[in-house]
Amino acid sequence: MMIEGGARARLLQRIRRRPDGRGPRLVVAVTGGIGSGKSTVTRGLARAGAVVADADAIAREVVEPGTEGLAAVVERFGDSVLDARGGLDRGRLADLVFSEAGARADLDAILHPLIAERAWTILDAAPEGSLAVYDIPLLVETDSAALFDAVIVVDAPDDARIERLAARGVDRADARRRIGAQADRDQRLAIASIWIDNEGSIADLDALTGRIIASWLV
Repeated sequence: MMIEGGARARLLQRIRRRPDGRGPRLVVAVTGGIGSGKSTVTRGLARAGAVVADADAIAREVVEPGTEGLAAVVERFGDSVLDARGGLDRGRLADLVFSEAGARADLDAILHPLIAERAWTILDAAPEGSLAVYDIPLLVETDSAALFDAVIVVDAPDDARIERLAARGVDRADARRRIGAQADRDQRLAIASIWIDNEGSIADLDALTGRIIASWLV
C-alpha cells in the first residue's frame, strides 16, 4: 500500500495493535539517517498529539553537569572532554570517538542504557489511547526495532541529505562521513513498517505525515 505526493510512503509490514485500555494505542519508532527528514516527521506527529521521546534531546540531558552519564564519560575519556565550565565539550568528544578505535562502542555502552531508560519512562507515561513516538536515529544500531508496534523509516537520496546538511553549515565531506557511519538503507528497510521517500519539500513531508496518521496510525 502506498501514499503518493511530493514525498511518498509505503506500508511494508503489518502494524501491531495494542489492546484497548492498556496505555498508548501505538508505540512507534521514527528513524532515519542524518538529513533524511526524520525530525520533520516527528514534529508532525507531535502536532497531531503524539507524546514524543527524542533520543537526541535525551542524549544531551543524560550528560548534563552532575549526572551519572557525564561522570562515566569523563572516567572513560578523561577531563579533556570537559569545557571550561565543567560541561561536556561535544566537539572534543566527537574528535576522540572518530579517531580512537573502540571509542564509539565505549561511548555507546555508557549512553544507550541511560537514554533508553529515560525514553521509556516518557513513552510508558503516555495517556491511554494516545500515540507514543520515539525519535531514535540509532534504532538499527541498538537492535531495538522489535520493541515497537511500528517503525517509520524516513529516507532520502544521499545527495539531497548532503545538501540539506550543507544548508545547516555542515561541511560536505563531514556530511558524507556522518552518513557513512550510520546504518545503511538495506538495514533500515529490513525493520521498516512504513517507509518514507522524502525527496520533496518540508511542506510535502508535513502533508504526507498527516495522511500517514489518518491512514495507518489511527
